[in-house]
Amino acid sequence: MKLTRRAALSLGASLPLAAALPHAAAAKAEMKGMDIAKSRRVELGEFEVTTLLAGTATRDEPQSIFGMNVSPEEFAKVSEEAFLPADKVQFFFTPTLINTGSELILFDTGLNAKGITAAVEAAGYTAEQVDKVVITHMHGDHIGGLMGEDGETFKNASYIAGAAEHNHWSKADNDGFKSKVAPLSDKMTMIEGGASVASGITSVLAAGHTPGHMGYMIESNGAQLMLIADLANHPVWSLAKPDWEVRFDMDKAQAAESRRKVLGMLAADRVAMVGYHMPFPAMGYVATKGDGFEYVPMSYQMML
Repeated sequence: MKLTRRAALSLGASLPLAAALPHAAAAKAEMKGMDIAKSRRVELGEFEVTTLLAGTATRDEPQSIFGMNVSPEEFAKVSEEAFLPADKVQFFFTPTLINTGSELILFDTGLNAKGITAAVEAAGYTAEQVDKVVITHMHGDHIGGLMGEDGETFKNASYIAGAAEHNHWSKADNDGFKSKVAPLSDKMTMIEGGASVASGITSVLAAGHTPGHMGYMIESNGAQLMLIADLANHPVWSLAKPDWEVRFDMDKAQAAESRRKVLGMLAADRVAMVGYHMPFPAMGYVATKGDGFEYVPMSYQMML
């Protein structure tokens, strides 16, 4: 870059003015802390799909949860290659709202009533507007928001759950089921895999994580997206390594079989997905890679 004589003179003339500026002009802004969006909305045909961040938490010793059947050396190597620490993991809890134009349907409810209510409101809705609540399975981080201090969270909603899932937990002497689900059982419709919960929304049995764990295929005007719930709980340690054992999978062999079957279908058909525990906004795609799969986070594809 060449500096002309005129530019040099102009620059020199501005220096006294710069020196005369008050010191407040250089004052530092306060630190705001980490921030993350609480919702992400996309269009799917004539539907609107909104993922909700109902909570996030850091956990230590991730190999006590993922990759329980591999050596610490292999776990550390895979983590390093993916630019992940091997000593901590960040969990995300992501219910999904689907507005079909005639119904507002919520899939799963997060850890507690306060968290899901705040997430629904951050997306521009209220709990009273929810028409249906669909439970993919009955682990505590999916049923926790059904009931709160004021009782039923979604007072105007009907409820849908898998029959096998409900039957299992009703016999399990589980506190979460007894406090969150049992009070609503009379309002629940029990379904099997392949059931239609609304026009364009079909249940897909993907057992193993729990006995009646369900995913849901969403379709509108030829566009498709699948809610995989807890089929794969981490983009690397579970999705990329489908045979790695996960502590929370009740039937580990069946869970791995379901992962391979469903993820293989999503990859082959290039169908978008929402994973309940994927990094928020939890939307992406699946590609085959080696003996496993690669998670491809969604960028702008569904804005077009």
